[in-house]
Amino acid sequence: MALTDTLPRTAAHKPALAAFAAVAAAWVFVLVALGAFTTSIGAGMAFPDWPLSNGSLNPSGWLSNLSMFAEHSHRLSAIIMGILTAVLAVWLWATEARRWLRKLSLCAFALVVAQGVVGGLRVLFDHVQLKELETSLGRVFAMLHACLAQALACVLIAVAVSCTRAWIGRRVPVGNGVERAGTFCVKMLFLQLAIAAVMRHSFAGLAIPTFPWSTPGGAILPAVWNFRVGINFAHRVMAAVIAVSVVVFAVAIWRDRGSPLPMRAGACVLVSLVAFQILLGAAVIRTQRNPLVTTGHVLVGALTLVTAFWLTWVAHRDAVEDGRLL
Repeated sequence: MALTDTLPRTAAHKPALAAFAAVAAAWVFVLVALGAFTTSIGAGMAFPDWPLSNGSLNPSGWLSNLSMFAEHSHRLSAIIMGILTAVLAVWLWATEARRWLRKLSLCAFALVVAQGVVGGLRVLFDHVQLKELETSLGRVFAMLHACLAQALACVLIAVAVSCTRAWIGRRVPVGNGVERAGTFCVKMLFLQLAIAAVMRHSFAGLAIPTFPWSTPGGAILPAVWNFRVGINFAHRVMAAVIAVSVVVFAVAIWRDRGSPLPMRAGACVLVSLVAFQILLGAAVIRTQRNPLVTTGHVLVGALTLVTAFWLTWVAHRDAVEDGRLL
């Protein structure tokens, strides 16, 4: 008997499925945190091979060596992420009537596969130097790897939110202003995280060693320019753009009569996350890229993107369910 015969497809709320989707979405942040810590301590090449680590699933000494532990833990967490996403996709295809949601689960699985492959290419091509860019091909793949992680987090949050009782049970009649402000915020945050990925993997995190000014004398613009200084300054400029756009988005949510209470609370959380992120950015410079502070900065950045995406996804809820968006 086919699985779909025993588990008929419905659009109704399924508590077990919703809980599992939430776990899968939460696991992304374990993956991001371990990846950020691995990069922060320079352990991305702790093992020169892939998909195995020193030719093994359980390499000798990985529990006692910090660099090996960080990298191998990241790889193991990626395997768990793949399993969770695969199970989620199968579960949704077997029981969910909403075709767009089933497709979204396949998109999540495809992103996990792409993320794993790109992560492997980062290791395998690290020896290939790109003289024009003053980096290696492996590090270019590392930048893409970081961006794919953020996209995966957003897609899994979309799936998890769409499985909740609140999403299924009520419409969200917010105005177009909230939708537009949210979309702009998400685009700016994703661009900022892409800039951050380039900056981190170009060793440009301390290219401007002072904060909030760009020189010890208090100048806004750096005294000397090169690629690393430019990408670092772009990161700072984008932080200012995001701070303003997030406040505009939050005010739009608070002023819209159709915004439910969870969205209003989420807007407060989003503003708080951006403020905390700026403080962490300053701490990264003042602690000379302390690995724990830097990891926290990356993790809060991902949380900020996902929170903005969640609010924007909810704002577009009616368009999604009516087939006008997906």
